[in-house]
Amino acid sequence: MSEEELQLHFTYEEKSGNYSSDSEDLLEELLCCLMQLITDIPLLDITYEISVEAISTMVVFLSCQLFHKEVLRQSISHKYLMRGPCLPYTSKLVKTLLYNFIRQEKPPPPGTHVFPQQSDGGGLLYGLASGVARLWTVFTLGGVGSKATASPELSSPLANQSLLLLLVLANLTDASDAPNPYRQAIMSFKNTQDSSPFPSSIPHAFQINFNSLYTALCEQQTSDQATLLLYTLLHQNSNIRTYMLARTDMENLVLPILEILYHVEERNSHHVYMALIILLILTEDDGFNRSIHEVILKNITWYSERVLTEISLGSLLILVVIRTIQYNMTRTRDKYLHTNCLAALANMSAQFRSLHQYAAQRIISLFSLLSKKHNKVLEQATQSLRGSLSSNDVPLPDYAQDLNVIEEVIRMMLEIINSCLTNSLHHNPNLVYALLYKRDLFEQFRTHPSFQDIMQNIDLVITFFSSRLLQAGAELSVERVLEIIKQGVIALPKDRLKKFPELKFKYVEEEQPEEFFIPYVWSLVYNSAVGLYWNPQDIQLFTMDSD
Repeated sequence: MSEEELQLHFTYEEKSGNYSSDSEDLLEELLCCLMQLITDIPLLDITYEISVEAISTMVVFLSCQLFHKEVLRQSISHKYLMRGPCLPYTSKLVKTLLYNFIRQEKPPPPGTHVFPQQSDGGGLLYGLASGVARLWTVFTLGGVGSKATASPELSSPLANQSLLLLLVLANLTDASDAPNPYRQAIMSFKNTQDSSPFPSSIPHAFQINFNSLYTALCEQQTSDQATLLLYTLLHQNSNIRTYMLARTDMENLVLPILEILYHVEERNSHHVYMALIILLILTEDDGFNRSIHEVILKNITWYSERVLTEISLGSLLILVVIRTIQYNMTRTRDKYLHTNCLAALANMSAQFRSLHQYAAQRIISLFSLLSKKHNKVLEQATQSLRGSLSSNDVPLPDYAQDLNVIEEVIRMMLEIINSCLTNSLHHNPNLVYALLYKRDLFEQFRTHPSFQDIMQNIDLVITFFSSRLLQAGAELSVERVLEIIKQGVIALPKDRLKKFPELKFKYVEEEQPEEFFIPYVWSLVYNSAVGLYWNPQDIQLFTMDSD
């Protein structure tokens, strides 16, 4: 149903009967009633489906965005939800939708009568329920049908619809004269245990149980929409971010995010981006970067490249991010994915502690892969240049740009290794071991003008420890080499290591984030809303074969 049709259905040119001459537009009144219904009706077996249908109806009213290529800056539903009688319900609605997501209430068992037989007395609840049932019949007959079946893993349609509506509301564009109140509510809510007063300057504020929200977020990360909610809360609500970073069980949140990245080939690109940016936001905090190396995990069953009987959360994070970079190099070749992966590693690098032997190997292996790629592109560029001298007719690939990109990535990897050696050399004998084992890799970059400065410390460490190993004699066991490294760390003159600026990267949204997030949110609604159907031929906001 188009926006114009909605206006025809719900706007009266002449108001009569029970409506006074100054009555509000009927659509505005209906939206207010839906908000009241969602927020004020207690969740019981007989009200479960009423709540689902009320939330779904609000999604339908906002779905005119699906039929526009451009991001809608204003619509009738936008206008009513942003101001007037609907505005006071903002915080209650956001809070209710969050609690619906937290509780993950399952629908009543089959055979439960959602709309009981009306007794002589009737009653307010029955009248309201039957009214909503009739209302929903109007909408379904008007063109919004049902999907064939809900996905079998969807155990709580109410939680799913609530989360989708919450994401839609959070991503409504600001009105010309006021910011999005639903985003304001999401940005400012606090923990129920926080007794400090809200500043008078913060509108739509409320409190919610952060422990329950954290638990639900940890458990639901298999869905795109739950990951998007986690990103939204971490990025926009400083209370939530502070709370999460103070948790002593961060592995419950980080492991599901790592599993998303590990199964990158099974996920759509948006889901992978959100998971990666969540890691980037977390690694902006030094406390997080320290604590993840103190959490020891046993038997990570989903990691199949190698049996990991015992590894720190920090080392596992490094392994998964490096794997994502390598996958991207061979498959998608997305520069922004590289950038975000490397930024997360860079943020962590000064705090690397007791790196697992395999994690240290993978850092150097990634550098080896980049080095080979660099040499290959350099060779292609040289051949291309020779070809251009002999023939002016054949168009040549732009290898200079490829070379520039690969050199940027190599530089970043060298900075990450250098940051670890400069700040936590004594904590990472396995990295020094891996560095020495593959020391020939770094030879070609010692005099390269793009890397000469950053190679100074790496070259110093390689030279110093190579000398000590040479003094110890040939045929050394792995254990003996590590022992020499641990002894050498104490003897290495730290003042000879050149200081570089601290590697710190901060995630910042693009200037117009709605151009990314609004199509993404509506693609989630289109693909996973329960009981709602939109004709795919009419969808304009995104292409049907895209992620």
